[in-house]
Amino acid sequence: MVKIVLKEILKTYGDVVAADIPYLEIPSGEFFGLLGPSGSGKTTTLRIVAGLTKPDRGVVIIGDEDVTNVPPEKRNLGMVFQSWALFPHLTAYDNIAFGLRLRKLPEDEIRSRVKWAAELLQIEELLDRYPHEMSGGQQQRVAVARAIVLQPKALLFDEPLSNLDAKLREQVRFELRKLQKELGITSIYVTHDQAEAFAICDRIAVMNNGRIQQIGTPEEIYTRPANRFVASFIGVTYFVEGTVVDVSGGEEGNVIVETEDKLRIQAVADPSRVKVGARVSVVVRPDYISLATGEDKVNVFDAEVERATYVGDSIDYEIRVGRWSLRMKTPAAVKLAPGSMVKVKLHEDKLVALPE
Repeated sequence: MVKIVLKEILKTYGDVVAADIPYLEIPSGEFFGLLGPSGSGKTTTLRIVAGLTKPDRGVVIIGDEDVTNVPPEKRNLGMVFQSWALFPHLTAYDNIAFGLRLRKLPEDEIRSRVKWAAELLQIEELLDRYPHEMSGGQQQRVAVARAIVLQPKALLFDEPLSNLDAKLREQVRFELRKLQKELGITSIYVTHDQAEAFAICDRIAVMNNGRIQQIGTPEEIYTRPANRFVASFIGVTYFVEGTVVDVSGGEEGNVIVETEDKLRIQAVADPSRVKVGARVSVVVRPDYISLATGEDKVNVFDAEVERATYVGDSIDYEIRVGRWSLRMKTPAAVKLAPGSMVKVKLHEDKLVALPE
């Protein structure tokens, strides 16, 4: 197992910054995600690690070795691409064995390694088939087997599940995480799909315009977004704008935010970034709102139910609190009529006030 370090990486194309990463360290054995919209720089970053793209400046370290100028074929990294890139004229066995034969390993060792990888991916019965005789999920497993059979220092995944249907994608993402943990191999996973990144990765870097906006666990990124971009990119998010009128101390202080329509909302904020008088956006997600009980005293507001959508185990409501349109979910058994007035609670320990 190896750690991967990027230092002072910069890659531009004309005026476009494709990757600007002062420092990134991925510990040995970690399943690390690069998450962001198209053009955010995540694939460029992965290609720099792989050696497929040369940075304008900076250093790439894999293990204890500076590989910045080492060609990709000598970095000993396994890659799984979006297209899987299987050779159509080769069987699954020969596709998996291809890289081993390039290394001129003895055939008995090749057979042993292919058998090991096939058993791990549960594709033993597919080894005699050609790609056109396999489903998308089976082809994807063959592509992963071809990568791990080389026993690489690290695994790099570039949106490998995007060609699968939604149900199969959900199944395979858990298989990939289980496989990575069994192998204990440092891995980088590129995706634009938040649910995929959250299900697979130990930590995630959210990227935009070539730069890392936040690094953290899925829970940290969801519950404590660093800025408005991260908050809006992750999950269903609404913003309530206002001015901070009170700040309490502590590492994660409470603030009172007053909106233009005179709602006073308590939220949490980083006291080093948010002062009295600052304009902020309060992050509100559907799971941060519930129907108020008689015991609730803080952040209780009158709300009008504007829309109700049945989604199976719950009902998704669009509600209006003051002038703000928000969403709330209740169990399917709780039915509220559109047009009715209810009291709702915005949970002050979950709301986050971000400086504009």
